[in-house]
Amino acid sequence: MRKTVVVNVVGLSGSLIGEHTPFLKRWSDQGNQATIQPAMPAVTCSAQATYLTGKWPEEHGIVGNGWYFNDECEIKFWRQSNKLIQAPKIWEVAKAMDPGFTVSNMCWWYNMYSSADYALTPRPQYLADGLKLPDCYTQPADLRDTLQAKLGAFPLFNYWGPMTSIKSSQWIAEASKITDDMHDPTLTLIYLPHLDYNLQRFGPNDARIAKDLQEIDAVVEDLVTFYEDKGAQVIILSEYGISAAEKPVHLNRVLRRKGYIAVRDERGTELLDAGVSKAFAVADHQVAHIYVNDPNDLEAVKELIAQVPGVQQVLAGEERNKYHLAHERCGDLVAIAEKGAWFTYYFWLDDAKAPDYARMVDIHKKPGFDPVEMFINPTIKYPKAVLGGKLLKKKLGFRTVMDVIPLDATLIRGSHGRVPEDKAEWPVLLTKQKELLPQKELQATEVFNIILQHLQAEQFVLN
Repeated sequence: MRKTVVVNVVGLSGSLIGEHTPFLKRWSDQGNQATIQPAMPAVTCSAQATYLTGKWPEEHGIVGNGWYFNDECEIKFWRQSNKLIQAPKIWEVAKAMDPGFTVSNMCWWYNMYSSADYALTPRPQYLADGLKLPDCYTQPADLRDTLQAKLGAFPLFNYWGPMTSIKSSQWIAEASKITDDMHDPTLTLIYLPHLDYNLQRFGPNDARIAKDLQEIDAVVEDLVTFYEDKGAQVIILSEYGISAAEKPVHLNRVLRRKGYIAVRDERGTELLDAGVSKAFAVADHQVAHIYVNDPNDLEAVKELIAQVPGVQQVLAGEERNKYHLAHERCGDLVAIAEKGAWFTYYFWLDDAKAPDYARMVDIHKKPGFDPVEMFINPTIKYPKAVLGGKLLKKKLGFRTVMDVIPLDATLIRGSHGRVPEDKAEWPVLLTKQKELLPQKELQATEVFNIILQHLQAEQFVLN
């Protein structure tokens, strides 16, 4: 099989390739570019699982970045085990064709305990005293030591949170090159998250995005040059585009006011109790899975949610198959936001009773996705001093919390998850192998075959 590299530039869409991405523009002009009708929901885990299996969520089971685990009565986001994907991955198909095939998975999701030969994923250390240390998980295990000895600790706090920056994408890119020099895998999958940050913070039309585009363009140029010099074919793609969105919609607050949501009062704060709630929403950007514990409430809840300003449609039963979502993990109802709107996870009615994790970067405790984690509370006068002081206390062994995240969802200016009406905001796939990309528009499931065809190509020419 031919050596192939897939560079996943998160948030890249056709509308962003141009003046501020000179390399991407030049490189795409030398080959072919197609738009991808995004998988639903158009979020990281669902999109990646669809690309890697060629199946829809109704088959591979990844219905979002998180969902309600019925058997545990808990909402869980950002799980890591590859065993959650219920369909063969592309590298498993390729290995069956060619026993000599190897794959390197550099930070695509569900990266742990897979059949990949080489793997890297963020995995902080959670110490008993409450300290969280930047770290990563690799396969084989000693790859972690090699990478961090050469590059320093994985830049966790630049990967997500208020300090996000190009550093995390640069680190992943360099780690990919080191791994390639060591092992020369047949297929390499590389995840570059940089554009995801400020496109959500500021929106795609903000002038500040130009700097982010220039930064990621430079990283991509370095990667593509490195791999093309080795004779590799390169595919550049994205999972979704990010659209302007300034209207937060609080579905759980609507449900709570109608008596569907139960909370536990703990130390004066409230926690969502999904197991005894009659209905609740698992918000994931512009899509929400709504789980209804009593089937007799289903129609009433659907009618209630459909009337909420900012909700475009609510799907139930077989209606969910419109987007190939009717898996057992899927919500009983699926709500899709209107253009310009997105869903919060907020369930409390009084900020004074918000749970402690609401004001922190805590992706595993929150019962939904929270993009506001990318902001520091604007009411904090000296944020660097406050953050530095809290971090020093942690390092000295004192108990403290990094409660610096605001509860103001109106700060967000961009989102994704729905299928944008404007195809210029759809994700893209670029390749120089023109004969392998004859069409200009792809279904998300077709990305699997495009990658496989590159691997099976007998010869190719770099323009």
